[in-house]
Amino acid sequence: MSLPKKFQHPYKFDPKYSKKTAYFCMEFAIDQSFKIYSGGLGFLAGSHMRSAYDLKQNMVGIGLLWKYGYYDQIRAKDQSMDVLFQEKIYSFLEDTGIKFSINLNNHPVWVKAYYLDPEQFGTVPMFFLSTDLPENDYLAQTTTHRLYESNTEGKVAQSILLGLGGAKLLDELNWEPEIYHLNEAHALSAAFHLYKKFDSVEEVKKRMVFTTHTPEEAGNEKHNIHLLNKLGFFNGVPLETVRELTGIKDDIFNHSLVALRLSHFANGVSKLHGEVSREMWKGHEGICPITHVTNAQNARYWQDPQLKEALAKDDDASLVERKKKLKKNLFQIVADQTGNWFDPNVFTIVWARRYAEYKRADLITRDMERFHKLLTNTKYPIQIIWAGKPYPMDYGAVGTFNSLVHMTKQYKNAAVLVGYELQLSRMLKYGSDMWLNNPRVTREASGTSGMTAAMNAGINFSTYDGWICEFTRHGSNGFIIPATDHRKPHHMQDQEDMEAMYYLLEHEVLPTYYDKPEEWTKIVKTSMKDVTPYFDADRMAHEYYEHVYNNPEQEKF
Repeated sequence: MSLPKKFQHPYKFDPKYSKKTAYFCMEFAIDQSFKIYSGGLGFLAGSHMRSAYDLKQNMVGIGLLWKYGYYDQIRAKDQSMDVLFQEKIYSFLEDTGIKFSINLNNHPVWVKAYYLDPEQFGTVPMFFLSTDLPENDYLAQTTTHRLYESNTEGKVAQSILLGLGGAKLLDELNWEPEIYHLNEAHALSAAFHLYKKFDSVEEVKKRMVFTTHTPEEAGNEKHNIHLLNKLGFFNGVPLETVRELTGIKDDIFNHSLVALRLSHFANGVSKLHGEVSREMWKGHEGICPITHVTNAQNARYWQDPQLKEALAKDDDASLVERKKKLKKNLFQIVADQTGNWFDPNVFTIVWARRYAEYKRADLITRDMERFHKLLTNTKYPIQIIWAGKPYPMDYGAVGTFNSLVHMTKQYKNAAVLVGYELQLSRMLKYGSDMWLNNPRVTREASGTSGMTAAMNAGINFSTYDGWICEFTRHGSNGFIIPATDHRKPHHMQDQEDMEAMYYLLEHEVLPTYYDKPEEWTKIVKTSMKDVTPYFDADRMAHEYYEHVYNNPEQEKF
């Protein structure tokens, strides 16, 4: 069956991509005006929806409509971070007229579906569910208030709504997907809807595929199986049957493990992550094959057209001049937020992504004597910008953010920005000379921010993890911090990585930028050429059909 006429794709499907696919994700970064995302997972999903549109794929996106978004990142009186939850209103969304109920904690909860027209932002048709309805009590309404609820029961309810609610919506639309693609395990409850619908675990597996983004077993979501049963996660499937279907014998329900058991195919999000995932899960019975599809970003959305044109014409002067103009635009934001006026002729480092402990936002500052020397070097001057949104309840990450804010007050060439969303992210990619990425190795499944920096003449300076292993050639298209032994204690890894970072900055990166500008431009151009087309999301969206949705049993890995 086709989608109802008013929700149909605005194009004829490319035959290579005609298999009907529903893509479930907790967040999508589609446009600055549509604040239903927190970070990398959303950026990835938004790019996927754009490239699926560009390639004329038979796909729809299923998400949740967050009334207050993730949060608005603002400043307190002393410039430290504060959190604002403000109602969002989106006149560009269409009320589908579809309303149905699901059971949450033994109570019927009404769900309304909204539609995003493909022509609004250049995506496949997308549907967003909300429980913020007067028919529901306040607790039920709050299920779609804030992305990533901190309360355990609230978080589970959100997962039930995405999975079970999203699957029920597709039934309401009378659209039968051949593939249910779970981007992370948040939507796993869809499997139990399918089981009740088809009364066959093999029918569930035939339809489900799973993308995991977590590179270590301890990081995967786990909940008490009795709590999940109480809240309605299993859609009325008896608990003894759930145990038979999932292989969970104790009371700890590992969502990723069950997703691997109830899918016919799964993938990690970089070549290295695929290897790590196969090693991580190999001791568990009944899991599906795991390949990899390396993450990517939609170049149509992210890349500055004038930089792209200058590269195509091999016009170095225009490339350098355009980059300087983009830096000036970014520095107006820096001045507006911090009062510091940066110089477009000065080498500019940007660290911008979700604040998490393993990403080590403050690594370069952990030797303050050396950091001060770096920032006050008149021969090789630098400027440095931090940006990113910590999870509001991650007090360690918020503390790191605030300590950087207070530290940068004493420097005119260092700044911490708030409001790291799509628009600021793009401006930072446009304006960075170097994109700093220094997670502890093995912790970054993929990472994508450096891809869009490279598309915009920013050089990656990174530890050897995630997508970087497939892209960066040291000194040719970027710079790699040599790998330390990841089995060492964290403080030893951090010290060795910091020292290696400083050595490369002082002896390779800065001398090249200032003393050999033609060589720097050559590295920039090589990076831009290397990052596309492979790290354009068109390749990623194609590979999902080729390697995951279509005939995956033939996949070799």
